[in-house]
Amino acid sequence: MPVSGELYERVANAPAVPQGLPLVILLTGFTDAGSAVSGLIDHLRDVSDPQPVIVFDNDLLLDYRARRPIVVFEQDHLTEFRPSRLELSLAHDTLGQQFLLLAGYEPDFAWNAFSDRVLALAEEFGVSGVSWVHSIAMPVPHTRPISTTVSGNRKEITASLSVWRPRTQVPATAGHLLEYRFAERGDRIVGFVLLVPHYLAETEYPDAVIAAADRVMGSTGIVLALDDLRESREEYLTKVDEQVAGNDELRQMVQTLEHRYDAYMAGRDPEDMDRYDEGGFDERDLPSADELAAELERYLATRRPGDEDKRPRT
Repeated sequence: MPVSGELYERVANAPAVPQGLPLVILLTGFTDAGSAVSGLIDHLRDVSDPQPVIVFDNDLLLDYRARRPIVVFEQDHLTEFRPSRLELSLAHDTLGQQFLLLAGYEPDFAWNAFSDRVLALAEEFGVSGVSWVHSIAMPVPHTRPISTTVSGNRKEITASLSVWRPRTQVPATAGHLLEYRFAERGDRIVGFVLLVPHYLAETEYPDAVIAAADRVMGSTGIVLALDDLRESREEYLTKVDEQVAGNDELRQMVQTLEHRYDAYMAGRDPEDMDRYDEGGFDERDLPSADELAAELERYLATRRPGDEDKRPRT
């Protein structure tokens, strides 16, 4: 059914947008392991002074029953209503370099119309390239760097960063649709999938946010201050390591994941990336879905009622 009404409005007195800026897309929704996307959105809103240019219409794009806005209740009255936000903003990095930031919730409705509007805005502003990030849970250890699966048409980034290249079918996100449409049009586009340790996927994992920021910086040339995130990372990892040290089954699981990770990475020759074409690796080097389920079951079995409040958080 065609969308009735415009999906967004232009902000009055918004700053002028220069032509040729990179566009960064960060949409929360279907999957956000380790709060990588939501954490980076919060960080950018703190450090990059994003000035909204376009504000998308929640009533047309958002299912309030699934993702309800927040109200603040103060003893006997309501003091604040916090609607969800999906905005295209003009932001700047620590060096003053400007970039466009499309950040907020993933639309529940009108994906085709939404992608049409985003592509039209990108054309209007003459964006130089598009980068987007999302994260999924994977059976990998927190003691190793967060790996990435890269998609899009920027082959130099795929060659240098894409560690896992499956041939598979996955539930799509609005970000996938945008990437597909940008690539179809011939625009420069790169998508990063962060592979976050499955046993930390439901926590606010600083390493995931730092990895998301690193991928964005590497693909756009912008520079972001990450000192606060790195400080919280040290505290977070200390708590995780304490939990692992105090639980034999969890420690054994991490050691098994380390062994598999190291064995897989040892077979990856960074000087010969051509042999890692699509489907060109042995997926047996990665834990199967059944193994992942078994590891999750063993992990969850170590937790007792009330342990949820003891999960490591920033």
